[in-house]
Amino acid sequence: MKFYSTNNPSVRVSMEEALLRSLPADRGLYMPETIPFMGVDFFNSISGGSLSDIGFQISSALFKDSIPSDKLEELVHHAFPFDTPVVTLEDGKTHVLELFHGPSLAFKDVGARYMAAMMGYFLEKSNREVHILVATSGDTGGAVAMGFLGVPGIKVTILYPSGRVSELQEKQLTTLGQNITAIEVDGSFDDCQALVKTAFTDSELNQQFSLASANSINIFRLIPQSFYYARAYGQVKHLGKPVVFSTPSGNFGNLSAGALAYKMGLPVQQFIASTNRNYVVPKYLETGIYEPKPSVETISNAMDVGAPSNFVRLTHLFDDNFEALKQILSGYYFDDEQTKQAMAAVYQQFDYVMCPHTAVGYLGLKNYQQSHPDVCGISLATAHPAKFKELVESVIHKPVEIPAELEELMNRPKHSFKMKADFTEFKEFLLQTA
Repeated sequence: MKFYSTNNPSVRVSMEEALLRSLPADRGLYMPETIPFMGVDFFNSISGGSLSDIGFQISSALFKDSIPSDKLEELVHHAFPFDTPVVTLEDGKTHVLELFHGPSLAFKDVGARYMAAMMGYFLEKSNREVHILVATSGDTGGAVAMGFLGVPGIKVTILYPSGRVSELQEKQLTTLGQNITAIEVDGSFDDCQALVKTAFTDSELNQQFSLASANSINIFRLIPQSFYYARAYGQVKHLGKPVVFSTPSGNFGNLSAGALAYKMGLPVQQFIASTNRNYVVPKYLETGIYEPKPSVETISNAMDVGAPSNFVRLTHLFDDNFEALKQILSGYYFDDEQTKQAMAAVYQQFDYVMCPHTAVGYLGLKNYQQSHPDVCGISLATAHPAKFKELVESVIHKPVEIPAELEELMNRPKHSFKMKADFTEFKEFLLQTA
């Protein structure tokens, strides 16, 4: 399998280079040269398959020429010791795809653990070392920190916006130590992301380090996220209804992964881009005009992205054809008050507790179902409500239990380096701490 740059499709690199380099030199994004069509028989046969089973089959179709089959199967099953169950709220109509059963209690565990497994394989083969730079708006950092903790040959530096992540999210970034370093940036997620992107194009840093990214700008974060869309379809296929996915969206990696699964043949009637007040993509779907804006702070902080990096991947998957994209993608956006109302209503009606991001996805689904009542709707639950304990408890007026493995983190001291959103300062820090 080869990968090309969205800025220059004539550029072709190996799986190993796309994985470890993360970004092309031309500042595009890597995409797979070919997307395998898995076929009707595959999707008809996956009802009983686990996340790791399905992930191995798709990985084999993509990478069978790059990694021996037995080793690939071992890596994928090691990455996914957990599953992604679909929970029913309204039988045959409204469902929740729980993606928070990994170690950091967020959907990004799927991508982070898969990347760590693949990177570990290639680094061991080549005896190389890499320095991963990652910006986080909340959940990515925790998943990357836990997924890459202690992996030989890998050093991780995580940048997060000061005061804009929950306490538990911050503890996941700042208490692990070992090969994980946290930088608390005086700015927004967009500022953190800009620092990381600039670092990848800085010649001096690239001479000093082998830089890689674990953000969704790395295509190997997105590819495994396509697996759980297929896994979810397998769990509701027996209902015999058209399937719709509503994806809480910020940087649009998660939704791009769904579109990738669609291109592999996943039978989906519609995707729904559900956002908070950072509504750049829903506005684009209304007007056909893409206008990135400074991010706005909301209670669904992991989605506070005003210039989503993966928008270019999303449009690229549909050949930059606005009408083709609009046929398969709808967009809705909601404010904090609507989000809280949905959290309370779902708890009262179904005795189900949602984090604010999951509630945004649920709202998008219910809006779509007003005009499409006969679909089987699946809303992605992207994080465990315990990650937003104080907020959730203030809305549903019920204690939210923190899983034991994360409760222990809350008692650890925080260790982070505070920094302005200034690339010169960031670069100097990296060079001094090499």
